[in-house]
Amino acid sequence: MLDQNSKRILVTGGAGFLGSHLCERLLNEGHDVLCVDNFYTGSKGNIAHLLDHHRFELMRHDVCFPLYVEVDEIYNLACPASPIHYQYDPVQTTKTSVHGAINMLGLAKRVRAKIFQASTSEVYGDPEVHPQREEYWGRVNPIGLRSCYDEGKRCAETLFFDYHRQHGLRVKVGRIFNTYGPHMHPNDGRVISNFIVQALRNEPITLYGDGSQTRSFCYVNDLIEAFIRLNATADEFIGPVNLGNPDEYSIGEIAQKIIDLTDSKSTVVYKPLPSDDPTQRCPDISLARDKLDWQPTVRLEDGLQRTIAYFAERIDLG
Repeated sequence: MLDQNSKRILVTGGAGFLGSHLCERLLNEGHDVLCVDNFYTGSKGNIAHLLDHHRFELMRHDVCFPLYVEVDEIYNLACPASPIHYQYDPVQTTKTSVHGAINMLGLAKRVRAKIFQASTSEVYGDPEVHPQREEYWGRVNPIGLRSCYDEGKRCAETLFFDYHRQHGLRVKVGRIFNTYGPHMHPNDGRVISNFIVQALRNEPITLYGDGSQTRSFCYVNDLIEAFIRLNATADEFIGPVNLGNPDEYSIGEIAQKIIDLTDSKSTVVYKPLPSDDPTQRCPDISLARDKLDWQPTVRLEDGLQRTIAYFAERIDLG
């Protein structure tokens, strides 16, 4: 029997870290899911367990080009999100954020679909305000090594708000802070995946700077819950809204936690801090608590243990 509440939902970047978890959640809720990915950073391995599901469809496509499909909702997650990947081809990164947003917004306008934009805490740059609130406009270098991602996402937010104002489009904008969990790429250069892989292999753990810079880390299941809740809010609430864990840790603390949890023999080595790397990054999630009745529930140690178990099964420990 057809579920009257079932929707046909497009997830761009659906084979990526976050997208694969979102596809699975939407299927579990009874929706038809069209997963679109060009596999630049996404992996078929992330969605292999979904391929035989009768409500799941996979399409290889680059969002820099228009897409002609019929859907009820769109989650626009397509864009490389780790510095190693987005700096490898910075022009393409900007195109993915900007052209991708234009094409997905154009699709949403044509089919009158609600559309969610996966924005980022990188829109705040290296912030002078701590923790970061949505009203803060940020401190971003427009010509730096990270600008392709930072400014691309900022421009995408501009497009979303202008399409809403000019065309009455139903849009949602969530600013994602550091997230971790299963399906992360082992070589994506992010803190959690780097440290876990190095610790499991008993290799030196690479710390950039002196390790005092801080981040907050949200487990992926908590973040996907926030996506679902944000998309379910009344059309009048657009965002942007911070989605992340407000518990703040130094990078040095994270390294030591992972060494302890893996019982690793790794030592820590220090290297220079990359250009424009923010010294503090932590969300104020008051708005998410108020509007979404949401806050993270997974403790860092629990999430790390699940992520360590995932990597331990999948990487060559040599």
